Amino acid sequence: MLILALAIVIVALIYFFIRKKSAALWHSPLLKQLLTQHIDFYNNLNDEDKKVFEQRVQRFLTDVHIEGLGFEIHDIDSIMVASSAVIPIFGFKGWTYRNVTNVLLYPDTFNNEFQFEGTKDRNILGMVGSGYMNGQMILSRSALVKGFSKNSGEENTGIHEFVHLLDKADGATDGIPESFLAHEYIEPWVKMMHQEIRNIEMDHSDINPYATTNQAEFFAVVSEYFFKKPDQFQNNHPELYAMLSKIFGQHPAE
Repeated sequence: MLILALAIVIVALIYFFIRKKSAALWHSPLLKQLLTQHIDFYNNLNDEDKKVFEQRVQRFLTDVHIEGLGFEIHDIDSIMVASSAVIPIFGFKGWTYRNVTNVLLYPDTFNNEFQFEGTKDRNILGMVGSGYMNGQMILSRSALVKGFSKNSGEENTGIHEFVHLLDKADGATDGIPESFLAHEYIEPWVKMMHQEIRNIEMDHSDINPYATTNQAEFFAVVSEYFFKKPDQFQNNHPELYAMLSKIFGQHPAE
């Protein structure tokens, strides 16, 4: 019983200090400073929406534990993870992730056995856990940082993985976000996905070919493009842009 009591105290203290650090970040100018320096999505919001974004980033940092494997994470790492989470759900007032409790940052890419050094098959940038890993997300820190850099193009690994979580909210990671898409749009969305996959396979599209892997990856890949380069995406893929605007409740090109 004594050991159990000590364990509970230790967990409570860890949770207290995590919340304290998170609260300190929110009440300091550091949060706004880091968002302004690194998150273009934030900079494109009006002043009122910026305040909402800051609050939702803070809520995520309070609710979800972020840790580094083999290195100490910095405030900007946490801000980028939280921003990756908030951007796709910004159009859903009051909505929070219920299917993630912990985000583990690896220093670089990793393989299916979660190894990140000493092997040649390290090609995974991010992963949403399932089975015994349910509720966990793994992200490559290098990929996370690159996704918010000026030369990342249409790619953002953090957004990609959190879109998978949105997709998973209805119980199936299948590229059909039924929790966020009205029933009458589901069939048109599926047809649209398959048509664009064919276009990509015939080299008639500028969408990353990784989108042809399956419907789930298609949804995550085009969502990256939608949020990273909204003007370009709307110009090149107006129907896809209109459908994603319905799904996310956002019009980032405006």
